[in-house]
Amino acid sequence: MPKKFPVSLPKRGEIYLVNFDPTIGSEIKKTRPALIIQNDVANQYSPIVIVAAVTSKFDERLYPTEVLIPAKEGGLSAYSVVLLDQIRSIDKQRLMKRLGRIKSDTLARVDSALQISLGLIDKNYYTSKIQL
Repeated sequence: MPKKFPVSLPKRGEIYLVNFDPTIGSEIKKTRPALIIQNDVANQYSPIVIVAAVTSKFDERLYPTEVLIPAKEGGLSAYSVVLLDQIRSIDKQRLMKRLGRIKSDTLARVDSALQISLGLIDKNYYTSKIQL
């Protein structure tokens, strides 16, 4: 049986509607937007893609592992936040619909937050919340 992939090939920086269920414990739940953070070579050849969950419910103060996406950017209707502490490898069959693409400056902020989330930079850099 052939594998089912989304109509379009996912690209880094795009936002897709993703079915995250089933989940366990504190994992991000339900169908929601997610940002493709995996490189495009892997996106082209692998049946798996790495994503970061996106939510429209967030505090005014963001953690250093969270990046604000303005309303209308990336096909999102409301101000939203990329949660770089909610990263998952998923099968492409979980990708339901492409919503849009974030701007390059937003993706640069995602890259910085991803470095913080993965411990690739000095911990003293990110010990407090960021004020919007």
